[in-house]
Order: sequence, then structure tokens, then C-alpha cells
Amino acid sequence: MKVIKRDGRIVDYDKSKIKIAIEKANKEVTKKEKASKEEIQTIIDYIEELDKKRILVEDIQDIIEQKLMELGKYELAKKYIVYRYTRALVRKSNTTDESILGIIRNKNREVKKDVKNKISVIASMERDLIAGEVSKDLTKRILLPEKITNAWEEGVLHFHNAEYFVQPIINSSCIKIGDMLENGTVINGVNIEKPKNFHVACAITAQIIADVSSNQYGEVALDIMHLGKYLRKSKESFKEEIKEILGEKCDESIIEKFIEKRTNSELNDGIETLKYKIDTTMTVNGHKPLVKLFVHLDENDEYIAENKLIYNAVIDMENVEEISENYEGKFNQGVVSINLPQIGIISQKDEVKFWKELEERLEICKEALMCKHYALMGTAADISPIHWKYGAISRLECGEKIDKLLYGYNSSISLGYVGLHEVGKFMKGEESEKEIQEFENKLLKILNKKITKWKTETNIGFELCEILDEDVRKRFAKIDKEKFGTIEGINNLED
Repeated sequence: MKVIKRDGRIVDYDKSKIKIAIEKANKEVTKKEKASKEEIQTIIDYIEELDKKRILVEDIQDIIEQKLMELGKYELAKKYIVYRYTRALVRKSNTTDESILGIIRNKNREVKKDVKNKISVIASMERDLIAGEVSKDLTKRILLPEKITNAWEEGVLHFHNAEYFVQPIINSSCIKIGDMLENGTVINGVNIEKPKNFHVACAITAQIIADVSSNQYGEVALDIMHLGKYLRKSKESFKEEIKEILGEKCDESIIEKFIEKRTNSELNDGIETLKYKIDTTMTVNGHKPLVKLFVHLDENDEYIAENKLIYNAVIDMENVEEISENYEGKFNQGVVSINLPQIGIISQKDEVKFWKELEERLEICKEALMCKHYALMGTAADISPIHWKYGAISRLECGEKIDKLLYGYNSSISLGYVGLHEVGKFMKGEESEKEIQEFENKLLKILNKKITKWKTETNIGFELCEILDEDVRKRFAKIDKEKFGTIEGINNLED
């Protein structure tokens, strides 16, 4: 068997190099994580049994990573990945100097335009952007397989939020705010007990949002209908207070008016506190929290009357949505998006070629998504106590791994798609609206079928979502324009 090196040289296959590479990684992990001689030999046997005349060195390395993962040697696999690219890191010139200097000089608009809710002149945001550029560079040069990096750079896919990939942190989460308020939580080492009134509950909720946001990179969602019981607590407290002042003989209707007035004042003050703290809080990531407030009204809810008052108080807020399902405790592991218009361009409107190319590219996207999944495997709950230990998602023990939460209904991992309608028009012609719709429907069915297959194979919550982010769309369009020239309606989006 011949091995094709990265520079194109062809050399004889040498199994001792595989042993040496894994043994070097073995030296950097605990005994439990080490691969035994028998396990190393099993990996070598698998490669040799492929019986290939020629094999890329990258493919051998991919197989080693895959087999180490299958053996449950996640930490070892990470060390092997670092070993694999250390020499490449030395060979390649530094790619971050100019971008980092551009951030400091306030000139790097390419980096800054990707960042939502950030003020581009303050020190904390610059610190986050600089760290992000370093993370992207390490992700591309060390942490990702080379074919994933190449696909990313060539516009085949977009590896979202690479600026956070060096850390084992999640994308977004729908937190269990009801559990955290009722059973208490811990923020910055301080025990937070169950609130005694609505205003305090709103203040604690805002603190929880800030802490959760600082330990993930995407949106925080929560159902504010859990606040209804605390509005009732305030109401009952006001009733006792007023009766104590006015006495039992006071007219009940007068008491009720006092209670209603105090309750409405408490409601408005609490909601204003929540809004104000969300809008003025800055997370350690250099931006205000990305928050989605859910409203889930249930007529069977014990506190439905109070929750209707809360609903009316927040319904005009931009970040409020009504929901019918319960997503609490669910989180997202990350997103990778596929560039659909590029497939159309490459296939030159030949549908047979299109579906074949789509199939191949979806497999690359799956590998990229699995990189996000494997990066979280082996993570200890202590890495983000607010998420994993103190109720936002779970209440694991100190040192307990989050692995079981990465499967089943607990979490999702997202395949995004970009340019569905554009590729439909390109493949079928702008005037054939019926054919365009049929093509788009067929494409979506294939994508959904693929997602279902991956979910069944892995028990990981793969999901499909349309990506409307203009920066991602324009990035794809810019790359395609440089490679294929301007194609109206396909890659002139950046104009």
C-alpha cells in the first residue's frame, strides 16, 4: 500500500508511524484513556484490511480518530488531533496577526460585521474578538480534519461559531427557569434561594440569564410563565399587609382595590427590572445576552390568572414568542450549513449530477457536525456549573460528564441550509414557478430524510434549519462569485 502525503509525495505504508503517533498521544492522557497495544493493533488491522493500493495520509488519520472515538477514547482522540497538526502548525505562517492588529486599530470590518449585539470600540468586545480570531485559526489549522477546513474555505459549508470551538461550550439553550427558581441555584459561588416575591424572582431571572449567557455563545430561551406563582406570592403578601394595617372590619372591596393596585405596581416594576437588566447587562463575551422569552399559557395552570397578567405585560416585547411545546432543558450543540447554490453551479443544471454532489457534500457536513459533537464529549459538569450542576439544563454531580445529555431528546445539532429558492430558480429557470416549487420540495424531503437517517444511526438529535443570516449568505455568494463569476440571483447577494 502506498501513502499519498499532503504535498503529493507517494511513500510506502509504514504501520510503525501509526503506533508512534498514538503512543505519543497516550503519554498525555490518564491510564483509563490510554489505548492498549491490542486496541492500537486493531486500528492498524482495520486500515490494512481495506486493501487499498493507494490511500491519502489524511484518510489514515481520519480513520484513527474515528476508531479512537468508537473505543470511547475521547480525550486521547483530542490529543491525537493536536499531535496530528502540530507539525502543520509550525509549517504554516501565522494567519492571525493582520486580523488581530486590524481589530486593535478598529479597521477589521470583516470580523466585526459578523458579531451581533456588540459595540466595536470597547475593550471587552475587542478582547472577545481577538480571542475569537485566535480560536478560528487554531480550529482551522489544528482541531478540524483538513478536508473539513478545506470545505469551509471553499464555500462548500460554513462552520458556525468557530471562534468558540476551542472550548467545550454549547450554542443555545432553553433553560429550566422554573426549577432554578423553585429549588435554588448558585451564581458565582453564591447560593440563590427561592424568591419570596415577584420582583425578586425577576431580578434573579435576569442574573441567571447573564450567567448562562456568559458560559455559552448562542441564545438563552426561557418560559416566563414560571413567574406566575411568584406574582401570587406578592399578591398574598400584600393582602396580609393591608389587612394588618386596615384591620379585619375594613370593607373587602377596598382591600381588593389596594391589593390589585399593589400587584399591578409589582408586576410592572418586576417586568421593567427584567427588561432593564437584560438590555444593560454585558456578558463576558463582550455583548448583551441574546434572549428569547417564551410564553406558554395553559388553562389548566394553577397560576393561569397571574400568568395572563404577565403575558399582557410582556406581549409587546420584541423577543417574546408563544409556544405550544416544552423545550425546557434542551440545548443545541452547534450548527454547520451547506451551500446549496454552489451545488447547482457545479452540476451545471444536470439533476443527476446535482443529487450525487449533494449526497457527497452532506456526508462532509455530517463529519463537521460530528466534530462539534465530539468536542463536547467528555466535558465535566464543572466547566459550566450554571448549566450542568445548578439547574439551567441539569443537576449533575461534581466531575460528572455531560455525555448522556448529548444524545436523545436532551439536545440537538443543526444542519443549516442556505439558498434553497436560489438553487431552485437556477436549476429550473425563473419562469417555471411550479417546477421550482417541486424541486425545492424534493430537495427538502431529501435533507429531512438524511437528518432522520443520521438521527437513527447515532441517537443524536440532528435537526434541519434554514439559515437566514445575511453574513453567511454573502460569504457563500462572495466565494462562488470569485470561483465561477457573477450569476444573477445566485451569487450577487453581496452587491
